[in-house]
Amino acid sequence: MAILESSREGRLLRLTLNRPEKRNALSAQLCRDLVTVLEHGDRDPGVGAILLSANGKHFCAGMDLSEVSADSAAEINNSQEQLFTVGARLAKPLVAAIQGAALGGGMGLAANCHIAIAHPDATFGLTEIRLGLWPFLVFRVLSTGLGERRAIELSLTGRTFGAREAKELGLVHEVTPDLESRATEVATALSQSSPTAIRSGLAFVHEVRGRDWKTAGEIARRIRDAVFESEDFAEGRLAFQEKRAPLWPSLRQEHH
Repeated sequence: MAILESSREGRLLRLTLNRPEKRNALSAQLCRDLVTVLEHGDRDPGVGAILLSANGKHFCAGMDLSEVSADSAAEINNSQEQLFTVGARLAKPLVAAIQGAALGGGMGLAANCHIAIAHPDATFGLTEIRLGLWPFLVFRVLSTGLGERRAIELSLTGRTFGAREAKELGLVHEVTPDLESRATEVATALSQSSPTAIRSGLAFVHEVRGRDWKTAGEIARRIRDAVFESEDFAEGRLAFQEKRAPLWPSLRQEHH
C-alpha cells in the first residue's frame, strides 16, 4: 500500500498522505516521496495546482518517533529539511486540506502550503517541547507565516489550539465543515488561473525574501515588466474590457 497517493483531475494534482494507522506521521520515506512528487508536479506543465490532504482522522501528527535514533538522525534531518523548505521553491499553488491533528511537523507542513483550509475539528500545535525537543526544522516557515514572537510562544508552550485560533493567527485561511469539496474547489480554480501570472508572482515572492527594500523594488519592476509583455496580460485586459472570462494563452499552450 502506497504511503502517498497521487492522482490527476485535469490540471489539479491531488496528493494524499496515506499512513492513517500512524496518524500520517512523517517517516523519512514519506518526506522523500512528498518532495519528489511535489517537485515533479511543479515541473509538469500540465499541472496548475496541487492539493495536499490526508486519509484517516488526522492530517499529520508530526515526525515518526519510531524512526528516531542516532544512526538515522542525518537521514531524517535531510529529508525533513527538503520537505519543510519545498514551499519556498514551488512555482505552483499548494493547497492544504486539514482535518484532525496537525502537530509538530504536520503544522509545519500546513504552513508550507500557500493556502490552508481546515475542518472545524482540526487541532494544531508545536508539541516538540513536551518531548524535550524544539521544532528546529519547521520554525523558519512558521516564523515567516506567524511572526517570530508567536512562533517562539508556540514552541515554548507546546500548547494545542483549534481551527478558529489557527485562522486568527493566519496559519489557516478558511475553516469549513465541507473540507474536501471546498479545498477541491479552491485548488481547481487556482489550476485554471493564468500560469504566467502565478509563476511570475510566486517567483517574485521567493526572490524578494530577505532582500532589502530597494532591491525588492527592482525585482518587482523587472518581473512586472515581463508580465506586462505577456500574452496572458493582453488577454486579461481584453477580457476585462469585453466583460467575459479570459482564455489564458499560456493555459492553452500548457495543454499541448
